[in-house]
Order: sequence, then C-alpha cells, then structure tokens
Amino acid sequence: MAIRLGRKGALLVNNFIAILASILMGISFPTGLFELLMVGRFLIGVNTGVGICVQPLYIGEVAPKHLRGAMAMGSSIFLTGGILTGQIIGLRELLGGEKYWPFLLSSSCFPALAQLFFLPWFPESPRYLLIDRGDEMKCTTALKRFHGPLDYQEEMEDIQRERFALNGEKPKKPWQLFGDRSVKWQLITVIVMTMGQQLSGINAIYFYASYIFKQTGIPAEKIPYVTLGTGACECLTALTCGLLIDYMGRRLLIIGGYTLMSFWCIVLTFSLTYQELYPWVPYLSMASIFAFILSFGLGPGGITNTLTAELFTQSSRPAAYMIGGSVSWLSFFTIGMLFPFIVNGLKQYCFVVFLLESFLVASFIFFVIPETKNKSFLEIKREFQHLNFRGRIKEKEAELCERRQLCNEC
Repeated sequence: MAIRLGRKGALLVNNFIAILASILMGISFPTGLFELLMVGRFLIGVNTGVGICVQPLYIGEVAPKHLRGAMAMGSSIFLTGGILTGQIIGLRELLGGEKYWPFLLSSSCFPALAQLFFLPWFPESPRYLLIDRGDEMKCTTALKRFHGPLDYQEEMEDIQRERFALNGEKPKKPWQLFGDRSVKWQLITVIVMTMGQQLSGINAIYFYASYIFKQTGIPAEKIPYVTLGTGACECLTALTCGLLIDYMGRRLLIIGGYTLMSFWCIVLTFSLTYQELYPWVPYLSMASIFAFILSFGLGPGGITNTLTAELFTQSSRPAAYMIGGSVSWLSFFTIGMLFPFIVNGLKQYCFVVFLLESFLVASFIFFVIPETKNKSFLEIKREFQHLNFRGRIKEKEAELCERRQLCNEC
C-alpha cells in the first residue's frame, strides 16, 4: 500500500478500514450477530498493523534530520496516549458497562474520521515523490510546505544525493532484503530489536500487575483505577523520550532502557519471592512494576520504530517496516501463547528469562548499532558498510573511486 498508494494515500485508505470495523463492531450487539464483532476485530487489527508501519514511515521521511527522532516519537506518544484514553473510557462508570460496549467498540472511528479530515491538507512524502515517482516539481512543492520557501534547499540536496546513490533502484519486496548483503546487519538489527521489544517482559508485567496490586491490599474494584497509572507511565516516558532523543541520542536511551529493565527484573524477582515474609515487600513489587514500565517507555518502547526508519534508504524502508511489523506481531503472539506455561513452570522466577533477554539485546545494541542522531540516511548506511562487507569494504571503496574517475573523465 505504501509503495502503490504512497505514504499519505495508504494512511487515508487505512482510515476507511477503521471506520468499517467500527460500524461492524457497533451493530454486532444490537443485531445479535457475533460474527460481525469477529470481522470488525479482524479489520481493526489490519488497520492497526498498517498504521503502525506506515505512519512512522511517513513521519521519518518528512522530518528534518535534526528533529527526526522527536517527530518519530510522536507515534509512540499518541499510541500510549490512545492506550491511556482507552483505559479511561473503558472504566465501568463511563463506557465499560455492558450496555455501553457498542459505543466503546465504535469509538475507534473518531481518530480515523479526524485523520480523514486533516491529512488531505498535508503533502505526500517528498522522498517518495522524487525517488519513487520521479516527480521533482511535486517534491519541491511538498518540501516548501514542510520546511518553508527559504529553508528547503538543504533537504532537497540530501534527497537528490540519496536518489543518485540508489541509481534508479526500485522499491524492494520483503523477501529481497534477506538476500541483499548491503542491508544484512540493518535487517538483523530490526529483527533483534523488534523481537526484543515484545519479548522484554512488558506484557508479563501487565499480566502480573493486577495480582501485585491486590497483594498490596488494594480492593479488587479499585484496581482498574490503579492500572491507569501504568498507562500514564508509558505516556509520560514516551513524551520524555521524545524530548531527549535528539539531545542524548538513540543509543544511550535504548541501552539505558534495557539495562534498567534488567535491573528491575532482578528487584521484581526478589520481591515476588519474599513478599509473604515482610509487609513492605508487596509495595516494592508495585514500585518495580511502575519503574519497569518507565524504563521500557524511555527507550525500547519508542526508539525501535524510529531506528527502523533511519537504518534503511528509500528502496528498502517499506519492506523493512513490513518485516519489522510481522516480527513484532509474531513475537507478541508467541509470548502470549507461551507466557502462561513459563509462569506455571518458573513461577516468580519467570522474570529471570526477561532479565537475560533484556541484557542480551542491550549488549547487541552496544556492539552493533551506531549512533544515528543528526545523520542522513546515506551516512547511516555507510556506518554499516564495514559490518555488511567486512574484508570486501576496501575493494568496494576502490571500485567506487574508479567509477567516480570514469564519470569525471566523461
């Protein structure tokens, strides 16, 4: 969709999927047709999958490089804000009652309607227009809209350099990336980081949250209100990360996030083991849950999608998002299916698994991923060349120099 319809066109079509899903879910209850609910849930899943891939792709391509991190974090900020909003309106006093479920399920149409109204006023991605479509006039018009009539030249030159480097290369299919040596380590990075994000234990934390809140003496009917704090934590840290990402860089935040998550896994394992012995230990468990969520939001929660946009050039980026999105949902499904068995087998020690996973992902990022702050997509690609080609890098440099000399002679 993002290649055929463009980034903006794909988002607009995706809104119609969301509206259709909302209608089907809304009328399933009064009509008594549960099949409509199932179809509606399937369609809203499709809508979510497309949106999570295409929206950061669009933002990553239109943002200037010195603001790319902060603007890309907008996806995570509004995603966590949407989760928090859903938790609030899902309270029994609002739309959580049985008779209000149709309205709750149909409420997903409002963001889609808002985007259908506002998005047509925004230009298409300039990189898509010039590199994929070859339309320099529309690209120039879009850049002037985004950067202003006086400040767009630098961005135009950057896009032209990337266009020249790609040399007419067509957008790649996902399976083509697996055979392309020039993006080998970028692809490995996206897969490792996406799997790491879902398998880090964040879903396990939410699984344990209600049990731990109950152990601290919070009444069962009050737990949904306390759970709002977890959503507020994610939203707060996504906003904080958005403010810091272009100042501190991606590496420091994401390595720091995984390191802190490893530490809080240790604390949570300890507190769950000994919470029957001391009255204060359940409160330590509750504090560990909030601290773990804060650590996740500070790095892995938002930066993973940002890096996916930055590690690839125009021809590979849509396919990379498709692979990353598929790995993300597959990992989410896997942990959802396996976690009950992990809990039954390891009990409170299940967080040791997530401790090891977070430590390994942090180590991988430390040794493999370069800092991408304030760098163009071509500069980032060159950073990976020594990993992708190793011993052949000098040969490639010699070949490129020879090609430049021939071009100059011509």
